[in-house]
Amino acid sequence: MTRVLITGASGRFAPFVIDALRHDYELVLTSRTPPAERYKDLPWIKADITQFDDCRRMVEGIDVIQHQGANPYPSDHPRIREQMSERGDDLPDLDYTMQANIMGPYYLLMSAVEAGVKTVVMTGSNCAFGQGYRISDRPFPVKYLPMDEEHPSDVEDSYSYSKLAGEELLAQFTRAYGIRTYMTRPSGICPEDRLRNMAANAKPCTGWSEWMFAYVPSVDLASMQKLIMEQADTLPAHDVFVANALDSSLLEPTMEVIERFRPELAPLCRGISGHDALFSPKKAQRVLGWEQTVSWRDFL
Repeated sequence: MTRVLITGASGRFAPFVIDALRHDYELVLTSRTPPAERYKDLPWIKADITQFDDCRRMVEGIDVIQHQGANPYPSDHPRIREQMSERGDDLPDLDYTMQANIMGPYYLLMSAVEAGVKTVVMTGSNCAFGQGYRISDRPFPVKYLPMDEEHPSDVEDSYSYSKLAGEELLAQFTRAYGIRTYMTRPSGICPEDRLRNMAANAKPCTGWSEWMFAYVPSVDLASMQKLIMEQADTLPAHDVFVANALDSSLLEPTMEVIERFRPELAPLCRGISGHDALFSPKKAQRVLGWEQTVSWRDFL
């Protein structure tokens, strides 16, 4: 049976990957802190992906890696650090995001090559486009909507850069060593309680958001990453997939909000109707056969 390593097992998204895979694969979990009690029957390795020796230890005997371990924000972002200081939070090291999101995957990939791992599927972020966590006053340069995998990136912060660079790091290892590597670009990963909360608190839009009203249900992201893993032998050796819901988080039709708050973007829109999302998962639908199974609108 295929042996799959799931990193970041104690995080918020990894349990959905575990649940999607546990009945069909032999799983090994790894994280710095223990995963949920319901996974106590699965082997767990206490490890830190920023430590090369830990990575070597966790990949022994592994066929496939589903990598979720990451720092989810830019630790050096001026405004975020200011907000943390105002709340009295402990400030992380400036380079914490770069260590976790760049050196961590590098150590993991080097270890994977040494161990003969066949496939790596990594959870990235649609921040690789660069639309969020802006630092300058320069607006994100939208070329067309909805954005897909071919849309140019314009990152300004360490988190977004780490996700964009992570895609190229995977591609580098595929070119050099032949390991099959894949990255998803999810946005606003939502378990069911968050979807229900979105519905319970839905209000008319009052302004534009740099996050562009995007989300993806956790179960549907997990199913996409399972499909990628299972179809890896028929896919290009390296690829990237936008992982977004088909619909937006808006109550109003998408074009209505664009025309009201960002009318200059209206001429850049391609076939957007109804509540269509501004990030397109059509490649995943076409190539993988992926489909969305739940929406926050189901709970209205």
